Amino acid sequence: MGDSYATDGCGVGFIGPYLPIGEYGPYPERLRQQFEGVIWRFKTGGQWREMPAEFGAWSTVHNRFRQWRDAGVFEALLEGLIAEAAKRGEVDLSLVSIDSTTARAHHDAAGMHLDEEVLTALEKAAAEAEKARSKGAAATNKPGRRPGAIPGGKNDGASGADANSG
Repeated sequence: MGDSYATDGCGVGFIGPYLPIGEYGPYPERLRQQFEGVIWRFKTGGQWREMPAEFGAWSTVHNRFRQWRDAGVFEALLEGLIAEAAKRGEVDLSLVSIDSTTARAHHDAAGMHLDEEVLTALEKAAAEAEKARSKGAAATNKPGRRPGAIPGGKNDGASGADANSG
């Protein structure tokens, strides 16, 4: 294991200083096993109870994960990894992800101010568009008209053709 109980793949101890060691344990070998167990869990997507025994008792590894999560160990480790990569000139911005969630807001929420007549014209146009949409929906749902087949559902002829279509 060398002088460190976790390495970054280059042989240089890196993760060890981020894993807290209490006064009475756990021993560094067990810390490495537990950390590798956490990595196994998220790498494979397996359940905690499916964890191989080589990492220790699954409940112990799960409890250690929760302690590390609550103590901010993973955030500190990530920041340390980014700082180390930047120091080496190995920062890869292709791994950056940006969420493009959009939230719509009323124009007043954005601070946009419209003249009263422009606002009235927009509201009138929206009302007319809604009326036209509701008329179009009413025309397609005329009484006495038999609806077509429902995808994935059962139909009388099982062909999907409308019985009134001739």
